[in-house]
Amino acid sequence: MALEFAGFLPLLLILGLCAIQLGVAAYTASQAGTAARAGARAETDDDFRTQGEYTARQAVSGWLQDDFQEFDYTPQTGSREVTVTVKIKIPSLLPGVADWGEVERSSTMPGD
Repeated sequence: MALEFAGFLPLLLILGLCAIQLGVAAYTASQAGTAARAGARAETDDDFRTQGEYTARQAVSGWLQDDFQEFDYTPQTGSREVTVTVKIKIPSLLPGVADWGEVERSSTMPGD
């Protein structure tokens, strides 16, 4: 019985790590969406002190801020809408083992 469990244990550990990695990827996607909304909201604000990229970076959890890859905003022609796109690299539980890519989210807000 103990021998069977010892043989099955690595499979359980790998399955657990995969589940946790999937959760990290989903959390990263959620944080990218939050950052895109915060950045778009700040870009449409008339207050000159509000900066979209700074606001977007501050909306991301501290342990993901180092992986914050790209901030891009483009005003829509003919309207006062602003679209903000944020890219964040998905962190790996085992550094150097796999590259999980990056997640990209966009948000559009109407101007004042």
